[in-house]
This record gives sequence, structure tokens and C-alpha cells, in this order.
Amino acid sequence: MGKVRPLYIKRTARQLLDMYSDRFTENFDENKKAVAELTNITSKRVRNRVAGYITRLTKRKRKLEEMAAKAVTSEHSESSEE
Repeated sequence: MGKVRPLYIKRTARQLLDMYSDRFTENFDENKKAVAELTNITSKRVRNRVAGYITRLTKRKRKLEEMAAKAVTSEHSESSEE
């Protein structure tokens, strides 16, 4: 089983994504720098966990968008065949 992230990590990451979604990418190192600039988190471990969770959320969002786009194109091609 995987590890469970504490609520304060998830809450902080979601708040940062809501406010500054354009600042974050799928690159962990860039996200780590952005978290350091945007917050006053002094603990390196907490900062890395927040950045890692943000990275995971951005990757998941991109994957869901790709799947939705693929579903739309497959529906469109099926309806044009009829």
C-alpha cells in the first residue's frame, strides 16, 4: 500500500493550485521553487511534499484532459460514420 499524505499537505497544495495554477508544471524542481517563492514554509521536507503533490495533481489533470479529448474525437468519428 502507498503512503497517505496529511491533510495539511493536500490543503496547501490545492490552495496554491487554485490561486497560482499558471505557475505550476509537471516538473517537480520547478514546482519546488515556485512553492518556496509563494509560501513561507521553512521545512524542506514539507515544501518537497507539497511540490510533489502539486506535480502529481497537474499530471493527473493533463491525463484526464487527454482522455476527455480522445473520447470526444472517438464519439465524433463514430457519429460521422453513420
